[in-house]
Amino acid sequence: MSKSTVRTGVKMAGSLRRTTVRFGKDEKGVTLVEYGIALFLAVSVGAAGLMGLGGKVEDKINAACDTLDPSCVP
Repeated sequence: MSKSTVRTGVKMAGSLRRTTVRFGKDEKGVTLVEYGIALFLAVSVGAAGLMGLGGKVEDKINAACDTLDPSCVP
């Protein structure tokens, strides 16, 4: 390996290290990740709630339909 290749590798490693430290100090990236996690959790809880209530609502609608019109087909 030539000396210039080694120097280029050392420069790239230093640049990568500085970039990593800069990202670690940047609060905007962390906030964006936190918002993404919060949005994911809200959508997941909402979807689970709707799926859980879906069966109960369907049962109530079918019971009301049977009460009003026994020939009702769901």
